[in-house]
Amino acid sequence: MLETLKSGGFFMIPIIVCGIVATFIIIERCIYFANIKKKDLKLMSDLNDSLSSGNFEACAVACAQADTPVSQVIKKAVDCRRYDEKDLREIVEAEMDLVVPRFEHLLSTLGTIANIATLLGLLGTVTGNIKAFGVLGAGGTMGDPTLLAGAIAEALMTTVAGLCVSIPSLIFHNFFVSRVNHCIVEMEVKVTTIMLRLIGRVR
Repeated sequence: MLETLKSGGFFMIPIIVCGIVATFIIIERCIYFANIKKKDLKLMSDLNDSLSSGNFEACAVACAQADTPVSQVIKKAVDCRRYDEKDLREIVEAEMDLVVPRFEHLLSTLGTIANIATLLGLLGTVTGNIKAFGVLGAGGTMGDPTLLAGAIAEALMTTVAGLCVSIPSLIFHNFFVSRVNHCIVEMEVKVTTIMLRLIGRVR
């Protein structure tokens, strides 16, 4: 396996680094989204009980313990509950804009890796082909078979490695973007529900 990777030449190093970083981001984001889903379910249950009894201090404590984007926005709404409805909505909307990057954390990096890995693989392919033609040019009709095989192996290996990193990165990037959009919609629904209770429209 190690020899196969070595056959890809210099460009295998940045491709492998991209693969390691992409793997870390994918695992980190999967854990993150699973955790905030679990925490938000508990948060909404706790808030429902606290708001029913008018215990706003307990609401603030529950939000602080959850420490999710949704809890951050709700805590802001609870802290500003005495403002008039228009001002409260503006404050909450501003806070929602502020927490969205927490959902999108590292996704731009993952998308960049998906593109870079493909280009690195292509670059390795080009350099491998250049070496192959150089061998043919220097050795007459066929050139040194060993050098020729090494150059072709470099071209093919970098292509395969680049695609092996790029394809999963692109798939997970699109999946996480979809997940972010879903989380934003869910956050808007949850925050609106809490706001309506805070201003007294819903009990």
